[in-house]
Amino acid sequence: MKHFDAIFIGSGHNALIAAAYLARSGWSVLMLEKNDRPGGLVRTEELTLPGFRHDVYAGAHPFFVTSPAYADLGEELAARGLSYVNTDQPTGVSMPSGKTAVFFRDLEANIEEADRLAPGDGGAFRQMMEELGAQAADVSPLFGLDLTSAEAAPYLRRLMLNAAGTGPSAFASELLLPARDVLEARFRSRAFHALVAPWVLQLGRTPDGANSGFWVPMILASLMAGGMATAVGGSGKLADALVRLIEDHGGLIFTGTGVEQILVRDGRAVGVRTEEGEDFAADAVVASVNPDQLYLRLLVEADLQAPLRREAARYRYGRGCVQIHLALSEAPRFADGRLDRTGLVHLTPGLLGVSMQVQEARSGLLPKNPTIAFDSPTVLDPSRAPGGNATVRLQILEVPCRPRGDAADSIAVGDGTWTEDLKRRFADRVIGIASRHVPNLPGAILGCHVVSPDDLSRFSPNQGPGDPYGGSHDLSQSYFFRPLPSQPSHRTAVPNVYMLGAATWPGHGVNGGSGYIVAQQLLRQGRPTHSRATFDMELACPQS
Repeated sequence: MKHFDAIFIGSGHNALIAAAYLARSGWSVLMLEKNDRPGGLVRTEELTLPGFRHDVYAGAHPFFVTSPAYADLGEELAARGLSYVNTDQPTGVSMPSGKTAVFFRDLEANIEEADRLAPGDGGAFRQMMEELGAQAADVSPLFGLDLTSAEAAPYLRRLMLNAAGTGPSAFASELLLPARDVLEARFRSRAFHALVAPWVLQLGRTPDGANSGFWVPMILASLMAGGMATAVGGSGKLADALVRLIEDHGGLIFTGTGVEQILVRDGRAVGVRTEEGEDFAADAVVASVNPDQLYLRLLVEADLQAPLRREAARYRYGRGCVQIHLALSEAPRFADGRLDRTGLVHLTPGLLGVSMQVQEARSGLLPKNPTIAFDSPTVLDPSRAPGGNATVRLQILEVPCRPRGDAADSIAVGDGTWTEDLKRRFADRVIGIASRHVPNLPGAILGCHVVSPDDLSRFSPNQGPGDPYGGSHDLSQSYFFRPLPSQPSHRTAVPNVYMLGAATWPGHGVNGGSGYIVAQQLLRQGRPTHSRATFDMELACPQS
């Protein structure tokens, strides 16, 4: 029976990052992936027409290129085919009134744009960035640390307590504010509100949700630092390069291989059993799954406390998203030409419109006038489409995974299943709205492919009923409560079993954070020294 230092269940980008760290440090690594290729939601395919390459799920990687994982692995990934192109205009907004705004990577340019929208907003933006800068030395390291660790404690203490240590700090007192309060208190311009509010959705929060205000300056600073870094050839090139790095250091990756069970002996994990009944031994098992899958399926036969299993059963998923991928005969053109060169443009009625969409989705209704995340990767990477053509993705966050009705009362939703007809009719609505902002859009469409919450759910059990965030990111399921209150970290209730991915801190998105955190924990322990014979005997013994 084969023994490995570490076995990975699933191959999302966080798992690939952790496996790359271990393999290049001499660990024997096995990765088991049930799908046809590694990468999870980092995947590029010809969805519409031959030669048109679309990022099926995850798109640009601005948060990854500023991460410690990229700082460590970037050169090795570049040597294996990963390269990025970027823009000085990472995001922008277009409103039905014709009002537009652009957000730049340059601080002074953003101050000038904010003042153009409303005199005085530039100074407010500068002050926000200065306040974040004063906290950055304590905030930034936390994205690469287990929040429950001793290493994180000094940063958290300085952030949350006043200088005398006698009460909460100013940071703590504002931590629970919703994004609406932060935006309306600081900025007069509704266009600036509209520029920022949709990004709160991109992080799995909502404008009126507690703590979403904390992410407003974080988002803006991250976009200035990371831009809209776009992988040449497609998002999937990140997965391809990580796979090559792992395999170049002796790691093995088996696709089409699901894991049925984590094997536990004497209270600790000793290996896994595949769905085909093959056993592999391991010193460490790293699961890129959510806690419901871990504790209710993979560890179903382990001796665990009943309250933990109840918590796992109550792990909550959020709402879904719809992605509409288009092949175009020409590049999209906005009335404001600056937006033609912008990485991601939100088409939105504004802060109120974003909030209304969230409420409609919470009520189980297809949104009447949804905010649309509009990006055309071929603006930065012409290799994505042949002969000067273009690709576009229209992403609508915050839609019901199983709709009960339509806020516009014009689309029949049936039993809530995302049939091809329902996908087409909702896509028609979205494309119609987008065409008011991008006049040449409807006449340029050559092909269309729609990804619904049902499609997402079928692709990955980590998405539950179709949640792109891998579980609700509201305050009661974030930070120390993620993934579960009884397991607020990447170490699980079973020794030798670790979790990473969207269900763990720092959450969803292509940021590499949980992969980096778990890799550092394992590397600090040092490479295991157990013999293969010992593990073979353990697997042969009856389970206690």
